[in-house]
Amino acid sequence: MRRQKNSFGKIVIFLVLAVVAAGAVFVFLSPQFEKKAPEITTESNLFWNGKDKLTISLSDESGIKEYSAYYVGNNGPVVINSQKISSKQTNVTFNLGDIRLNPNAKSIKIIVEATDRSNWNLFQGNTVSKEFILDVDRKRPVANVITNSYNIRQGGSAAVVVEVKDENLSDKYITFNNEYRFELIPYKKENFYVAIIAWPVWEEEFSRVNLVAVDKANNKTISKVPLYIKDLKIKNDKIKISKNFIERKSIPVLQRSDFEVPTNDIDIFVKQNRDLRVSNVATIRKASLENMSKEMVSTFDLKPFKRLSGSKTFAGFAERRHYYYEGDKIDEAWHLGMDWASIKHATINVSNDGRVIFNDYLGIYGNTLVIDHGFGVQSLYAHTSKSFVQDTENVKAGDKIATTGSSGAVFGDHLHFGVLVQGIEVNPLEWMDRNWIKTRISNILHEADYAIKSSEK
Repeated sequence: MRRQKNSFGKIVIFLVLAVVAAGAVFVFLSPQFEKKAPEITTESNLFWNGKDKLTISLSDESGIKEYSAYYVGNNGPVVINSQKISSKQTNVTFNLGDIRLNPNAKSIKIIVEATDRSNWNLFQGNTVSKEFILDVDRKRPVANVITNSYNIRQGGSAAVVVEVKDENLSDKYITFNNEYRFELIPYKKENFYVAIIAWPVWEEEFSRVNLVAVDKANNKTISKVPLYIKDLKIKNDKIKISKNFIERKSIPVLQRSDFEVPTNDIDIFVKQNRDLRVSNVATIRKASLENMSKEMVSTFDLKPFKRLSGSKTFAGFAERRHYYYEGDKIDEAWHLGMDWASIKHATINVSNDGRVIFNDYLGIYGNTLVIDHGFGVQSLYAHTSKSFVQDTENVKAGDKIATTGSSGAVFGDHLHFGVLVQGIEVNPLEWMDRNWIKTRISNILHEADYAIKSSEK
């Protein structure tokens, strides 16, 4: 009898321990008892201008139960935002309320506390507190236009020299129509910059060009770049597309570019001429912006670009091509360079010193080279048959870099030559004109030199 009682007692103890162990395992492993505290982040980079809303983000797998935010002033913490959340929300974002700052305050302390919906900590949840020290900066950056080209033509280029400075400068750039961004390149000395900008030929409307400077507290200064505008005469071309061209050029170009080939002839050409073209232009822009030199420059020594030796011009910049198939118009596109042809596999020489930043097959452009010459200016050579330079290689004016060919979406052997300004193809004729370069670029930089020198006094 005593043995039975002992056995029964042991069983009870075992069962109790098992239940306790199972409960402990459940508590430690169950999502309902998760032990990770909420995460608190802010979009602010620890600078504040005293006006913008301060946004706080909370996140937790079990959901946020409540939060509070305090501003720590001279008289201690003051609640500026507090809320209890009834439903489960794993991500919560809120803005801090109005904070009355001392006009002379140089910094501000914010404390944010958050509790999650976990059953951990005796069903009280996990609580976290985070402190943010924000530097108060109410001063806008200095952003002055020193000098710039008198005018700009659709599809053309212009030079701008500016002064930008701020102790907490975050970003600086020039915009065209608030859509196209042009990076500023350090010029001569600290706080001075230069940019060659472009008016994309496909943008028929000219709104305005702005210099924009933003600091870490999001104070922003916008200064207008004064430019007179000039029209560009557009030539319209009617081009007939044959079934032979689609079969021998469009299909292979799409296949080599890993694009799906439609079953209809018209769809095939449109995909090559429109979708693939957009992709190729984007690749050029990306390569240009990522690899252009952004080191400080002090002299501008670009010489006029030369046409392909002994060649004839078969197509020019800003021709609006209208494509027809069996009598019906099926598409249109801009031609963004100069097409020169002479003999088969003619030698291509570079006109200016530079560095190869792209050397690859590129869809409709075929085998393509892009060379960076500084100041955000690059030259492009498309449809080549053979390249004699390597990617990242430095080249000198006069070097043989390639031979002409018919790679890409063309039949005949020729060179498509283009000039890029931060990845946007511009009118090469401007950059082939010695007087244009002198009056629109070189003279502008010389004017800026006097202003920069005067600033030293």
